[in-house]
Amino acid sequence: MMRGESERTPKARVIRLGGREIVTEGLQLSFWADISHRCMTASWPAFIAGAALVFVAFNAAFAVLYWIGDDPISNVLHRAYIDYLYFSIETLSTAGYGDMHPQTHYGHFIAAVELFTGIFSMSLMTGLIFARFSRPSARLLFANNPVISNHDGVPTLMVRFANERHNIIGNATARLWMFRDTVTEEGHEVRRFYELPLMRNESPALALSWTLYHVIDEQSPLYGLGPADFEESDISLVVVVSGYDVVAAQTVHARKPYEHGDIRFGHRYADVLDTTEDGRVRIDYGRFHDTFEP
Repeated sequence: MMRGESERTPKARVIRLGGREIVTEGLQLSFWADISHRCMTASWPAFIAGAALVFVAFNAAFAVLYWIGDDPISNVLHRAYIDYLYFSIETLSTAGYGDMHPQTHYGHFIAAVELFTGIFSMSLMTGLIFARFSRPSARLLFANNPVISNHDGVPTLMVRFANERHNIIGNATARLWMFRDTVTEEGHEVRRFYELPLMRNESPALALSWTLYHVIDEQSPLYGLGPADFEESDISLVVVVSGYDVVAAQTVHARKPYEHGDIRFGHRYADVLDTTEDGRVRIDYGRFHDTFEP
């Protein structure tokens, strides 16, 4: 293999999908080609640290350009680099205190370029921060474990979740998916997904809690499967919920993956609803994740 080809070999990346770690190889993706997505998906500490690093780098670079000039800025004693750095920060941020100012054509030219860079970068940063704050998100609390037990006399898979904000999510829709490993007739192992029909998959107003029910009958992909079958086929579940947040006036989405080890057979959810002495409904989220064997 030639040296140039070796240097262009893409590096392996590890990503997480649900509870799985997947190693990706052979994909060439430039860091700058998807910088907008990286800025939107980075954590707030990483985003702020990256913005601060870019700010310092820009100012340090422009300070060098001022420093190598022939006294381009007035009131800079002994041509100290730190003074040029301070002037660069004032210029890039458009603060312009006035104590130091360009006094040569070279200084004016570098300052004009830096002003344009500052205006452009601040506009870009403002847009990114606004997009991160305005991005719709649902605050849904999903139970730690799905359960399988009898409901109305038939085996039923149940998943419980609640709206943590206690506002109204209108026209809420829930879908439940199952993923499992299967072997084709040609002997190839593939991972397939199946949608599990729900007794009720829509709610006009999701404000508190909602339990999804999938009846395990002859038409269900889970029919006849026990805990050993779930483990052998590496079955996993994914719950996807969407609806209209009436406060944010936007559509919100949430999803929760479960591995086969999270499913509790023969268990039911502990009741979190009761009535207070004055007749009001009370919900105890301290027991939201609790299950028991009836």
